Amino acid sequence: MASNIIRSSATRALLFNKASFKPIVTLPAALNKIQSASIQTSAVRNDIDSAAKYIGAGAATVGVAGAGAGIGTVFGSLVIGYARNPGLKQQLFSYAILGFALSEAMGLFCLMMAFMLLFAF
Repeated sequence: MASNIIRSSATRALLFNKASFKPIVTLPAALNKIQSASIQTSAVRNDIDSAAKYIGAGAATVGVAGAGAGIGTVFGSLVIGYARNPGLKQQLFSYAILGFALSEAMGLFCLMMAFMLLFAF
């Protein structure tokens, strides 16, 4: 295509008796445009990869909110259970601590996955 443009501009110069003519597009300029296009696609791909990381990490941190809701439910149930039967205070508290630990562990696993998505991949 570049040779057709050069050929047509040379024909025009001969028809109008111009001694010197400048081609519209030179071959090295065309090659530079092609090379810059290949670099641009790799930058776009890196942008897409980093955007996917951020979206995945954000989706993984939603589980931390679930852990917070679970902890609130556990201790809310502890208060209700203690109000109904104060004699089971020690047993209810041990169950509440177990529920707290399990809920907190799920939240920490979600947070760990978010950090792995951001920094390990």
